[in-house]
Amino acid sequence: MTSKFNLYPFAVGQTLILKKKHPCGSDQWLVERIGADIGCKCLGCGHFNVWPRRLLEKALKEVK
Repeated sequence: MTSKFNLYPFAVGQTLILKKKHPCGSDQWLVERIGADIGCKCLGCGHFNVWPRRLLEKALKEVK
């Protein structure tokens, strides 16, 4: 049976590029924690932020 939810397979250590820039000017984030919420660290200033998976999938531009 297939699931009606198609979740992006985030992995710890991936670099994510988001559509909008962080106030420090960087748009690159490093995935540090995975679960219902995704914890990421800004590669520009080191700020740690936790996003709901759905919101992060919407804001995602590219995965490196």
